[in-house]
Amino acid sequence: MNYHDRFDDEELFHLKDHQCGYRYCPRCGAELSLRKLDGHQRMVCSSENCGFIYYQNPVPAAGAIVIKDDRILLVKRAHPPRIGWWCIPAGFMEWREHPRETAVRELKEETGLTVELKSFFEVYSGTDDPRANAVLLLYLADEVGGELQAADDALDVRYFSFDDLPEKIAFEAHHQALADYTKRYRS
Repeated sequence: MNYHDRFDDEELFHLKDHQCGYRYCPRCGAELSLRKLDGHQRMVCSSENCGFIYYQNPVPAAGAIVIKDDRILLVKRAHPPRIGWWCIPAGFMEWREHPRETAVRELKEETGLTVELKSFFEVYSGTDDPRANAVLLLYLADEVGGELQAADDALDVRYFSFDDLPEKIAFEAHHQALADYTKRYRS
């Protein structure tokens, strides 16, 4: 069982809104205390010799919009948050990974497909994920190989007509991306 499986969305939002529950300095182990710095409430190390400040920054994520016969590829989530809801294949970046690499890796991991990125699509701010605020970079991609199959954190994967999208889309940024794609390429 991983960290995110142990908490429901409400508990995760509470942690996110309270500096992820951090209480001790990762450098020296002293207690962190909440102080106002630069107009924001920040967790600061209480040791005068340390100076550590916890900056709760967004987490970068990337994914790709894959269209085939005017149908969009979506995955059904297998892990919290929103198990069973649909989303654009995407995920959090790994250390020293370029967003383009993240998008290609996530597509392969979740859908079994190999894709070629064509162009950058858009950047979104995702604040409705209880784990973290995300900066989501989406690309347009073409399927170039592999076999379509749900894998990694996906229960199901399939192409949907834009006129028959699933009712439960997991994140607001994905709703916005679907609307933006429709406006730019289908109108």
